[in-house]
Amino acid sequence: TTPMVRLRPSWIAWGVAALLAAATMTAGPEAARQREVPSRRLTISFSARALVPGEAVLLRFESAVPLTSVRGTAFGQPFTAYAGGAATTWHALVGIYLAVRPGPASVEAEARQADGAHVSARLSLTVAAKQFATRRLKVAPEFVTPPAAEQARVEKERLLLNRVLSAVSPRHLWGDGFGRPVDGEVISVFGVRSVFNGEARAPHRGIDFRGATGTPVRAPARGVAVLAEPLYFSGSTVILDHGMGVFSMLAHLSRIDVKPGSLVLRGDLVGAVGATGRVTGPHLHWTLRIGAAAVDPLSILTIAGAGR
Repeated sequence: TTPMVRLRPSWIAWGVAALLAAATMTAGPEAARQREVPSRRLTISFSARALVPGEAVLLRFESAVPLTSVRGTAFGQPFTAYAGGAATTWHALVGIYLAVRPGPASVEAEARQADGAHVSARLSLTVAAKQFATRRLKVAPEFVTPPAAEQARVEKERLLLNRVLSAVSPRHLWGDGFGRPVDGEVISVFGVRSVFNGEARAPHRGIDFRGATGTPVRAPARGVAVLAEPLYFSGSTVILDHGMGVFSMLAHLSRIDVKPGSLVLRGDLVGAVGATGRVTGPHLHWTLRIGAAAVDPLSILTIAGAGR
């Protein structure tokens, strides 16, 4: 029979301590790596003058580790995102359609982190109702119902505008913000229901500034001129592509001072106030498009980081 060996309590304590130390040495590096794994989380925030139809909204996406791409939808439409000032932050400028119904809405995003991991997030929002006034204007009859001789031109220009405004440039050009193209007061606001010569037409998808013929019109933000020519309804027109699906349309000009393909900086001269196209007098019309949504240009001037 093997004699029984009694272990002293001190030996037992020493053995347990040795085993724990060995386990710690083995698991230590792995445990440290686990502690070092950054949070797999994406947060979404926004800045806007108001969450109502026809407003611009600046989205912000943040993660604990650098991001290499962000994509998703906002208010039911896809957005184009761009890198922010920090590697862990991205932004997207989006618009709320004028026809969006008040009620629940959301922003859904998926991002790729620098190490290849994917993170996603959802932000629930509520779009409030907004009432728009009606304006009644008297214009030349041919600008309410174009004559047969002009129908082909009107259709050609419609297709041209669709093509120009649907081309999304990958460059983010408006880094120095947006400003007013003229100093005159706003005489017709965004979204008003338009009635021309007693006939209802589409809502006003821009704003009108008071101005005398010849008043200089300046680029509201850095962009590339993608159209500079006379059009039937909007008269002499300049369209600037600010990148990422953001466009400015400056209409009813008396003079065009920029050529297609030209890069202009915020404040550069692009034309002069006039009374061409469907107008009741000289003024500047400014439409701002974000993706497929026309928004109130004044709304972008109030968003920190987008307008100054």
